[in-house]
Amino acid sequence: MNDLALLLTPEGRALLDEVRDTAPADELAVATRLRRDHPAELVSAALGQARLRQRAAAKFGAEDAGRMFFTPNGVEQSTRAAVAAYRARRFADLGVTSVADLCCGIGGDAIAFARAGIRVLAVDRDPLTAAAARANAEALGLAGLIEVREADVTEVGVTGYDAVFVDPARRGGRGRIFDPEAYSPPLSWAVHTAAAAPRAALKIAPGIPHEAVPDAAEAEWVSDGGDVKEAVLWFGTGTPGAVRATLLPGPRTLAGRGLPDPAVRPVGRYLYEPDGAVIRAHLVAEVAEEIGGGLVDPTIAYVTADELRPTPYASAYEITDRLPFNVKKLKALLRERGVGTLTVKKRGSAVEPEELRRKVKPQGPNAATVFLTRVAGAPTMLVGAPVRAAAGAYGPC
Repeated sequence: MNDLALLLTPEGRALLDEVRDTAPADELAVATRLRRDHPAELVSAALGQARLRQRAAAKFGAEDAGRMFFTPNGVEQSTRAAVAAYRARRFADLGVTSVADLCCGIGGDAIAFARAGIRVLAVDRDPLTAAAARANAEALGLAGLIEVREADVTEVGVTGYDAVFVDPARRGGRGRIFDPEAYSPPLSWAVHTAAAAPRAALKIAPGIPHEAVPDAAEAEWVSDGGDVKEAVLWFGTGTPGAVRATLLPGPRTLAGRGLPDPAVRPVGRYLYEPDGAVIRAHLVAEVAEEIGGGLVDPTIAYVTADELRPTPYASAYEITDRLPFNVKKLKALLRERGVGTLTVKKRGSAVEPEELRRKVKPQGPNAATVFLTRVAGAPTMLVGAPVRAAAGAYGPC
């Protein structure tokens, strides 16, 4: 709290501007110089905050991150700006004009809600985190739409708000928490609170078992740039039991249709690797139907087909070779093709990519991708190259 209070003074803000671009290797020299004219505590706080802002740029963009205030946990656990903006747009499209953001952290989601024109009550029980959220609302010119309250979310009344958003803490003193009832607050409390609100969204870990999703909720898995970021349980959308995978940027959303598992078929000319959100949402069957393909193995989420049908929900690779798992044969094939840049992907294999690269020692001007997987139950290596989609190939969202 003291560090943040120091940084919010005119001297602290000026010092933050001065150390903004300090590289880690230069911190000691910069600190030594600045301590001649500024208190050591303030210099340390400014350099620490500059380091956090540099890390946060990947989530919030350099412009916003350069004005915001962060805690180490805030940088680590806050929602990526693109994901928060997408969720805020969904709320706005549902007619939400006010939201209670419970467990608001440093305010990443509250900022997105406010920028979508939604009035926000942002609540967090940690004094430093709440202070950072308040400072961020002010720094970004959103204080008129965001009220920050330091309180236990379980004791805050949310009557009168159009929607509730809950992002329970999923990390503890020993790292990531996998039991939803060990979240803070527990998932059962969040679900009960959501069910009582006109609209609600609960941010949860993407690894949540499907059987743990309440019947009244719509479940959505979200990825950004191919990386799965979160799962969200939506209430009050009018689609209980629905399952969606949403890919950002876009957004592009694939809705579940309750299809049976795809049939297994021989490896064709093309291999499709579904986006992680599609896999987490159990929507591989929807992708297989879209491209007219089948699975390479009943337990593996790789889809194969003879024809190329571009889809935003999976990356396509043209397969040139299929080999039983044999490092010597792969090494010989790569040497023959002059492959020096080797991308290794695996699903259903215990072999580590770096271990394989060390053994095959790729050399040459060409590139290739090898998939370590199972085909009809047998350990197999599929060699190929990614197919680049033409601009506009996917059509409208």
